[in-house]
Amino acid sequence: MSDSRSILSQPEWRIVDQSSLGPQFHALQSFAMDDTLCTTVGNGTSTATMRSWVHHNTIVLGIQDTRLPYLKQGVEFLKKKDFHVIVRNSGGLAVVLDEGVLNISLLFQETDKGIDIDLGYDTMWHLIKEMLKDYPVHIEAKEIVGSYCPGSYDLSINDKKFAGISQRRIRGGVAVQIYLCATESGSARAALVRDFYNLAIQGEETRFTYPEIVPGTMASLSELLGEEITVQDLMMRLLQTLQRFTPQLTPSQLTVDEVPLYEHHLQRMIDRNNKALVLEK
Repeated sequence: MSDSRSILSQPEWRIVDQSSLGPQFHALQSFAMDDTLCTTVGNGTSTATMRSWVHHNTIVLGIQDTRLPYLKQGVEFLKKKDFHVIVRNSGGLAVVLDEGVLNISLLFQETDKGIDIDLGYDTMWHLIKEMLKDYPVHIEAKEIVGSYCPGSYDLSINDKKFAGISQRRIRGGVAVQIYLCATESGSARAALVRDFYNLAIQGEETRFTYPEIVPGTMASLSELLGEEITVQDLMMRLLQTLQRFTPQLTPSQLTVDEVPLYEHHLQRMIDRNNKALVLEK
């Protein structure tokens, strides 16, 4: 864990907090933000950055999900449940974002030695363990079969997944992203994704193996810790934890130079989604 600790120990952390922007903040904007920051951190015009974000009632699909045989029926089902549906620009599969889910992105410059994939994941795992270290629980990183968007760095307590980690790399920049289910029912979120896949597959053979979701494999931190732990609580813990690794936290938004880059990435996300989800709006 010492390597992940050293990556968290930055001379300065730039903080871009978008966790309280409300329902008008669209997930397409989020992925454009991370690509922008990943680029500027990668080319050295920005220091290491932590971005936090929350989206209301949004299902984020992965590229593989766009190949589902009955995608249209699945998306229509989600829209009837009042969920926005977008396709992200990275791997993985469908995840649920709502106001009880905190997302965190850590953006680093790849050093000469390089930050390998596992070290990126380990760093986020270490951060979350530090944030929650006053709770008497063991946080494991392993695949939770039956969860949505399963991966080898699912974070779980007592074999129930509460978070998933992904990574994206752009020209010397590394973005490690996590969603943390803070409140509400983890199994209800999982049941929604299960129903989406059932409608979008309808028993057909698919070239890609989609997860068979078992809702009981997922829970929120509030459920697992036996007390309400809100997105705001997690934000406070996140900032306090980062403060232990750095002499300086600098609140920030996009710089004047980053705005055109952001607009470019946002347009790419919009175009990608228009192509991937050729469905009635």
